[in-house]
Amino acid sequence: MSRRSGRLQARNGNADTENQCPSTVAIRKRKAEETKSTQEYPHDTKRHNYEIQGCWSQITAGVVTPCVLIETPQKDSPVTPDISKFTRYRFQNLFINPSPLPDLSWGNSKDVWLKLLSKENKYIHSSQILQPHSALTPDMRSILLDWLIEVSEVYSLHRETFYLAQDYFDRFMLTQTSINKGMLQLIGVTCLFIASKIEEIYPPKLHEFAYVTDGACSEEDIVQIELIILKALKWELSPMTAVGWLNLYLQVSSLQDCPKLLLPQYSQEQFIQIVQLLDLCILHITSLDFQYRILAAAALYHFTSMEVVAKATGLNWEDISQCVHWMSPFVRAVQKNPPVKLKAFKKVSVEDRHNIQTHMNYLDMLENVEVKAEAVLPEEQSPMAVAGILTPPKSTEKTQNL
Repeated sequence: MSRRSGRLQARNGNADTENQCPSTVAIRKRKAEETKSTQEYPHDTKRHNYEIQGCWSQITAGVVTPCVLIETPQKDSPVTPDISKFTRYRFQNLFINPSPLPDLSWGNSKDVWLKLLSKENKYIHSSQILQPHSALTPDMRSILLDWLIEVSEVYSLHRETFYLAQDYFDRFMLTQTSINKGMLQLIGVTCLFIASKIEEIYPPKLHEFAYVTDGACSEEDIVQIELIILKALKWELSPMTAVGWLNLYLQVSSLQDCPKLLLPQYSQEQFIQIVQLLDLCILHITSLDFQYRILAAAALYHFTSMEVVAKATGLNWEDISQCVHWMSPFVRAVQKNPPVKLKAFKKVSVEDRHNIQTHMNYLDMLENVEVKAEAVLPEEQSPMAVAGILTPPKSTEKTQNL
């Protein structure tokens, strides 16, 4: 074939392509590219087909996978749709309390409220955390958390930091079995170490957390148990804590005509009075029977009224009545002590000093609290039996022994 005849055939071929529909040209071009890629990368194509087929086979087998198909009933169909087809799609909190949040300039208030409520179902805690640990007692947990409060005040950590550490500790203990009492302090200080890195702008250094244990825990021990805790918690480290709910409730109850939810508007004195009760309650293991938002609402009720609680929380009396009655002995224990006062901390602004965790004689208060709980052996009730394990001896005592 001559060179001229080749050019004529090529020209005729281009003319035919121009006369065709653009979509037809695009389809032919895409098929040509797919054929080329199949020839060049046959293994990738087979793998891609296998992944798609495997995904669909799981769906057809009735197993919930990331590829979820939700059938939509026909709008014009007079036949009632088969409800059994939707049994594997469960929607929690379908009927929830109305959002007490005002209109927000930075987001949808209903969406924000639903997000907060969803955390109560995601981050589960229970008062039965010590059942798999035969060597531990509820008093040991109370002493450990009281010591963490004391450490938090020494380093001027925020209240939210302590409550995060408390949540991490309780949820971690749910995932473990047969923890001995010699490990409690290491687990507790590591939970506070993790919480401080999340909440604090300038968290204490690793060696400072090891220092407060007075040699009981080394830096290497804290780092090793930190990874174990994080894996056990599945890296879920953002619960809505009880003090977080209390901050939100007080803010909503104090909003005026021009709401600014992000700027504190409530009284610092009122906040520290309520949070003192909350601190005492959280030390008792039976507090884990209630959701954090219910605990905060019940504490708010004891210092205000049901009208304020309904406005700030969206809850009614039936929602909080059980927790209110449970909390009454703690209220009486708090009332036997002088009112708590605001403390000043170095490098902490006046506007933020109420958010710094403070320590009080919580263990003494707990002795005056009578809460119906499971009976424990008398020798296990004594805090002195484990005080030496959780709180190391003073340096002077070590010198005298030497």
